[in-house]
Amino acid sequence: MTPSFGYWLLVYAAVAIIALIVLIARYRLNPFIVITLISIGLALVAGMPPSGVVGAYEAGVGKTLGHIALVVALGTMLGKMMAESGGAEQMARTLIERFGEKNAHWAMVCIAFLVGLPLFFEVGFVLLVPIAFTVARRVGVSILMVGLPMVAGLSVVHALVPPHPAAMLAVQAYQASVGQTLLYAIAIGIPTAIIAGPLYARFIVPRIQLPADNPLEKQFLEREPRDSLPGFGITMATILLPVVLMLIGGWANLISTPGSGFNQFLLFIGNSVIALLLATLLSFWTLGIAQGFNRESILKFTNECLAPTASITLLVGAGGGLNRILVDAGVTDQIVGLAHEFHLSPLIMGWLFAALMRIATGSATVAMTTASGVVAPVAIGLGYPHPELLVLATGAGSVIFSHVNDGGFWLIKEYFNMTVAQTFKTWTVLETLISIVAFALTVGLSYLL
Repeated sequence: MTPSFGYWLLVYAAVAIIALIVLIARYRLNPFIVITLISIGLALVAGMPPSGVVGAYEAGVGKTLGHIALVVALGTMLGKMMAESGGAEQMARTLIERFGEKNAHWAMVCIAFLVGLPLFFEVGFVLLVPIAFTVARRVGVSILMVGLPMVAGLSVVHALVPPHPAAMLAVQAYQASVGQTLLYAIAIGIPTAIIAGPLYARFIVPRIQLPADNPLEKQFLEREPRDSLPGFGITMATILLPVVLMLIGGWANLISTPGSGFNQFLLFIGNSVIALLLATLLSFWTLGIAQGFNRESILKFTNECLAPTASITLLVGAGGGLNRILVDAGVTDQIVGLAHEFHLSPLIMGWLFAALMRIATGSATVAMTTASGVVAPVAIGLGYPHPELLVLATGAGSVIFSHVNDGGFWLIKEYFNMTVAQTFKTWTVLETLISIVAFALTVGLSYLL
């Protein structure tokens, strides 16, 4: 490959990303179709043999979905059990009682941080938004005062904290330690959620005037609550089980002799799929049978909750296909060369690529998948010593500037009954704050390690 063609290859990749942004954001085309077409077009322009283009794209889709589809399915089932049993509501009530009604916004960011661990953002939001409306009505504040901290907690977990599926994809791509990533993510995620959530809410909410009547608020407040809710302790134990198991797996070589039978057992139960599987099975008892649901009800819950995840899973797979095309076309090799030439930090690359893909596709998960797939070979080629920080930098970039091509943008707008302009002032700025603050803290942490 001649140097001039190598530079043109980067130009083709840049044009492809711009085309993604224009076609999805401006012309509102289906993201899955657009990503697939752009991937195939980029492969052909880059000189890949036409007979191998579709095979490469399919291989990328299959490799990505082979892991993430299991994590999505299990996490969604666990979230559904929390919703139907009232476990999430019990957690919120308990935290509000501990924090006090005046500090309800702090309670909501905490509950979102915990509940969001195994869930995609949209699932966690729909799960918690009825609680946010109830809290806002009881405390007598705008829904934004408790809603913005809630979505900040969910978004931070989505971007940074394993075992969330998006973060786990990046952990896998960068070959990072789950345990260390989790510790760093919590250390960075907590101050990030505080700044973008309760603190920013205090600043922006007085400047946003919402209509007095919100049809969705009435719908949620008029729902019939369950007569009894599962206990706070058992709900917490169920939701945090996968986190504990994955921490144990991450520390397996410190706890036991590497290669021993016990070591292999710890690594097995610490695997993200096994950890979530065990937690989901536990939820069938703690949040199902023990709460009076029969097997038929549990089967119904677990079947019906999977349908909404189909589009998310398909987009994640398309992002994986684009990853493979970028690698096979030689784009990552060119980036390695540029990184050597300009001494560009892999941390900056992870954040920047994720930010570009986030703006293009509107999906934080797709942005994280694509960026980690591109940057991981570069980081390995450069011998970057802290892959865990690359996970955090990529996650931070993946949530920047949510706009009209992001389903979360419209979800927030409709549920909180805002105009498009108000949604930009609240949700979009909040997401950008998370991105910038988390990345700044990650860079700071890199100097300490």
